[in-house]
Amino acid sequence: MLFFMKNKVSKRLKLIYGGAKIVRKPTVYDVANYFLSQVDYDAGGSMTHLKLQKMVYYAQAWCMVFLGKPLFKERFEAWIHGPVCPELWQEYKECGYFHIPCSENVDVDMFSVEQRGVLNDVWDAYGQFDGKHLEELTHQEDPWLEARKGLHPGTHCTNTISLDTMRDYYTKLQQDE
Repeated sequence: MLFFMKNKVSKRLKLIYGGAKIVRKPTVYDVANYFLSQVDYDAGGSMTHLKLQKMVYYAQAWCMVFLGKPLFKERFEAWIHGPVCPELWQEYKECGYFHIPCSENVDVDMFSVEQRGVLNDVWDAYGQFDGKHLEELTHQEDPWLEARKGLHPGTHCTNTISLDTMRDYYTKLQQDE
């Protein structure tokens, strides 16, 4: 009886969704793996934890601009060295300032065509820079500055960087170009 019910439900879902692949919402780890898979290590490319944090931050920011919604649910905090996703920091903290190995288990099909477009644009725009350059860049931008308002540059901070501030700032930046 249980087999019959599972089979019936399965057929019903195929009819409802036309057999389309149901894609789960990406996580910060999926986006990080996407960027790690883009690095050409053979040509001297590299990815440090600092750079990865900024790349994933910019992916979130530009998805807010171009897609009108966040790419993933995890948040960013305004740490001393720029925007940091605490969950991603936990994942790669052992890497320190060393290079993170290439990721080979990336399911690019989990991202929509539009999401992949934004990820590729972020890679093209920011992937050429090292982590320190990207840190300096974020230190000049409103989302990080507003989240740290009133704090000394070296003060520890876990204030959340607002998605709305990200969207508004980068939308204005895009319109000014």
